[in-house]
Order: sequence, then structure tokens, then C-alpha cells
Amino acid sequence: METNKMNEWIKTVLILLMSLSLILLAQFVKFLKNPEKALPITGQTFLGLFILGLITIIGILIQKLVQKLPVKALRDFPILGWVSMASLVFCSIFPFAIKAIHAVDFLAITTTILTFAGLSIADRLGDLRKVSWKIVIVGMFVFTGTYFGSALIAQIGFFLTGR
Repeated sequence: METNKMNEWIKTVLILLMSLSLILLAQFVKFLKNPEKALPITGQTFLGLFILGLITIIGILIQKLVQKLPVKALRDFPILGWVSMASLVFCSIFPFAIKAIHAVDFLAITTTILTFAGLSIADRLGDLRKVSWKIVIVGMFVFTGTYFGSALIAQIGFFLTGR
């Protein structure tokens, strides 16, 4: 059983390292394409990536520890929530972390996250087929409603600000 846990941690750390490397690559490519508007890669960038990785590991550790508690609501709390709370606490305690993380380009992070999200969905296409074609209709209504809801909120904001 210990070997399985160790293999799971190794897999998690390798995925995290690959994610951080892809973020760095995306920021580098963005800087190559548009050096005037993109963030350069500096020592702060590497420190920011290290801090992001450390916060992620802390969130994963919290989630693993909470799995042993008898409170179902805590066990069912998503790992993204634990990572988010760990980042809030970490950045509150260490304000320099905010400056370091600010050196990491936000779009480089989102590009990597969306790539992994797409891969995880592609990995579960078999499950999607079992749900049936009705999920496509539901998805279209959700996307359309989200688009129009966002446009409505933006329009109200423009109206209130006089634009």
C-alpha cells in the first residue's frame, strides 16, 4: 500500500513540474512574440513559479489529511478549494509572495490550465457517450445563457458608469 501512495505522490509532483514548465514555456513564447507587452522571464518569475508549486503541494497535502477526518463535508470539499485557501493564507502571511507570483504571466497560467482541462475531458469521452446526446443541448443552453448573462451584466455596468 505504501508503494501505491509513493507512486501517486511521484505522479502528482511530476504533473506539477510539467505544469510549471509549460507555464514557463508559454510565458517565454509570449515574450518572444511580443516583447513590448509580455512579461520577461526573470528570477522573480522562477520564484513565483516555485511559490505556486509550493502552494499547490500544501493544498494537496491538506486535502489528503482531511480525507481521514469523519466530517463528510470536509472530505467532499474540492482540492481546488484547499489550494485556493492555502494560497490566501500563504499570501497573507508572506506579502513578498504576491510580488513574485505577479512576475508570472496570467495568460501563461490559464493556457496551461485549459490544456489540462481539455486533456482530462478527452480522457473521459467514453463517459460522455454514455450520458447521451442530450448533454449537447444542455451545454448549448448553458453556454448561451452564460454569454447573454455576462453581456447583460456588462451592459448594466456600462449603463451605471455612463458609457
